[in-house]
Parts: sequence; structure tokens; C-alpha cells
Amino acid sequence: MVSRILFWTGFGVATRFWQLGIEMRPFFNKESLWAYPVFAGCGASFGYWLQGVDARQTAVLNERKATILEKRARRAQREGTEVTA
Repeated sequence: MVSRILFWTGFGVATRFWQLGIEMRPFFNKESLWAYPVFAGCGASFGYWLQGVDARQTAVLNERKATILEKRARRAQREGTEVTA
């Protein structure tokens, strides 16, 4: 979980560097240093949200997999055959 958040934090900071490079402005100007934590925070927020999405999707997929395996087991029991997972 932490690695995904750290990646997106770094991506936010890299986006700020890219923006300043396109604008041909100095990277470490005293008046614009406040933007780095903002970009890093936005990136970290996105990474945190993405981790939650991944956890929810994994839970849904595991639930569906269990349901399908149950259904296969019931069908195999009804037909009198073995189930191979």
C-alpha cells in the first residue's frame, strides 16, 4: 500500500518539475516552493484512492470466484463427478 502512495507522490513532484521545465522557469524559486507539497499531496491522494479501488475490486473478484466454485461444486455433486479447481 505504501509503495503505491509513494510512487504517486513522486509522480506529483515529477509533474511539477515537468511543468516548470515546459515553462522554462527555475525549479527551486522561493516564491513557488509551496507548490511541491501541493503536487505531492495530490499525487499521494490519488495513490491512496487507487489503493482503495484495488482492494474493493480484489474483494469483489474473490467473492465472485468463491461463488463460481460453489456453483461448480454443487453441479458436480449433482452430476456425481469430481471438481478440479
